[in-house]
Amino acid sequence: MTRKPKILTFDVVGTLIDFEQGMKNALSKVLGAANNTLDFEAFLTEYRVLRNRSDKLLFPEDLAPIYLSLAEKFNLPTGHGEEKVFVESAVSWPSFSDSVKALKRLQKHFHLVAMTNARRWAFDSMDKTLEAPFFKGFTVDDSGSEKPDPDYFTYVLDQLALEGYTKDDVLHVAQSQFHDIGIARKLGYTVCWIERRKAVGGGFGGTVAVQELTVPDYHYLSLAELADAADCGELIIVS
Repeated sequence: MTRKPKILTFDVVGTLIDFEQGMKNALSKVLGAANNTLDFEAFLTEYRVLRNRSDKLLFPEDLAPIYLSLAEKFNLPTGHGEEKVFVESAVSWPSFSDSVKALKRLQKHFHLVAMTNARRWAFDSMDKTLEAPFFKGFTVDDSGSEKPDPDYFTYVLDQLALEGYTKDDVLHVAQSQFHDIGIARKLGYTVCWIERRKAVGGGFGGTVAVQELTVPDYHYLSLAELADAADCGELIIVS
């Protein structure tokens, strides 16, 4: 049995919001002219290891201890609140160049729902950056858990059930294999992988790495490609 999805659930940071560029901008601010000597890809590699610590704070507040942990290795300044600048930069992280236009196109076909590990204070700014495209928006403050915890997905599905939707109505869209694609697939969702890192040479960048990639139902390199597929009626859910 096939049907068109009614809901697109979205990871936000890394899929719609370019957190890598946002962090790079923040580092430029604290480093000034010295920023030219920073190996940003090496920084991202170390960052993603620390991002997956079990004792971490909620995102993006966990960026403060991460910054301080990496400061000595990458010769980053400390002592004047630089780690706070790094955290607070989340409110001004840019969207990917295609996000806003593609989301407007997708709104014509589906209800759009945000599922982010970011705290509400950060998501509210990201939502404004994206020009408020979401029917519903769920944060780590709402769910009490972080993806890839299945409880996060259960919480969102329970909330959508109040609106009359089931898992069979949902296509989950994300760039993170670790936080989203792998676990959503295991939970029986139809999934769409937006491989954002392909445009900058592939790899995992600042996203937690996985040993094996999960094969998604749909695979695009940009959100614009997803919108093209939606406009052509190519997106379906098989159940």
